[in-house]
Amino acid sequence: MAVQDHGAFIEKFLLQMSSPSDQLPLTGLTFAVKDIFDIEGYVTGFGNPEWLRTHPPANQTAPAVLAILRGGATCIRQTIMMEIAYFASINGENFHYGTPQNPYASDRIPGGSSSGSSVAVAAKLVDFSLGTDTGGSVRVPASYCGILGFRPSHGVVSTSGVIPMTQSFDTVGWFARDSTILKRVGRLLLKEPEIEHYKPTQVFIAEDCFKLSSISSERLTQSFVNSVEKLFGGHLLKQISLGNYVEDNVPSLKHFMIQENDGYKHSIPSLAALVRSKRLLQRHEFKINHGEWVGSYKSHLGPGISERILEYITEATDENTDLSRSIQIELREALAALLEDFGVLAIPTVPGPPPKLNTDISEQYDFRAKAFSLLTIAAVSGVCQVSIPLGLYNGLPVSISLLAKHGSDGFLLNVVDSLYSTLKEEVEAIY
Repeated sequence: MAVQDHGAFIEKFLLQMSSPSDQLPLTGLTFAVKDIFDIEGYVTGFGNPEWLRTHPPANQTAPAVLAILRGGATCIRQTIMMEIAYFASINGENFHYGTPQNPYASDRIPGGSSSGSSVAVAAKLVDFSLGTDTGGSVRVPASYCGILGFRPSHGVVSTSGVIPMTQSFDTVGWFARDSTILKRVGRLLLKEPEIEHYKPTQVFIAEDCFKLSSISSERLTQSFVNSVEKLFGGHLLKQISLGNYVEDNVPSLKHFMIQENDGYKHSIPSLAALVRSKRLLQRHEFKINHGEWVGSYKSHLGPGISERILEYITEATDENTDLSRSIQIELREALAALLEDFGVLAIPTVPGPPPKLNTDISEQYDFRAKAFSLLTIAAVSGVCQVSIPLGLYNGLPVSISLLAKHGSDGFLLNVVDSLYSTLKEEVEAIY
């Protein structure tokens, strides 16, 4: 189950808001909304029944939801999300409402925290859906459920009317099965005119990042490389050691690299340092946003969540937060210098297929460390990233991600749309 119904819910309101005009860009399409977006007159549930009980109704609808409704799409339901959008987990499980079932593999996790939004699209309950991505909550479930997921550049899509997690990293993202729909939704949310440029001027393959995956680099990159060669020319392809580039061009990161490995010994040192920097700022902002509520209602959180969130809050400090913010700026500038206006960077979205449900967190330590190293690149820099499915590996979904510099969202959507059909053909031909 991916969708939920809080009493009478919001369906009537949302259907009334949807316009029947055939002239609107999303007319005829259906969508679902993560239970983190405000809807006027209704309480936003945030994945927890006690949060639902202790908060007042929203006094206005989130601008991102309004933009989609005014674009002509029809909202079907809100979706189940990971409880309190717990940012240290990428599982998507919910003790209270149930865990949305991964349509490709019922014994595997759907990915958090926008799990319901991803499953609703993958299961063909809706044409697209809205989610949020702070540390990977759109990109991970998109990868695990075999669909497209877009995390926009930080700050380019309004997060007003969305329960904040950590404002330095929060973004509104979206899912689709079709690249054209992904692009159409993006145009509305980005509020920018059609970008004509679709051909990249350079395509970087982060060879060190692909070595983090349990799947061979060739399996993950071959269909993508073939597609780029067919459509744009092989001369655009370049190998890069992203970890070395980041270490050389983000000077403030040195502080976080001299610490102990902190459990990230199996990752790339500079990217593991990014994770430490992000985690520090994330804890600090989450405590400010929700520390008081968690302290008061911790007994109403699901098993395991309460202890882990309280630990995060207890360890939160404002020490070195300014340094973490400097790292954000430096990394964004470094990636802008590398990619320029029309370059893209290819990395694995996550380091392998979705893990099994109910796997003890201690057994996922290595996988999670690698995953956060990959996911933190876009989160810290604020650049845009899209997860693109690459078919199945041993019966499980796998993906690749493309990143472009901050503000190049329209260009990245164009690249995906121009590549997608050829990429699917290559995947089918090879595998």
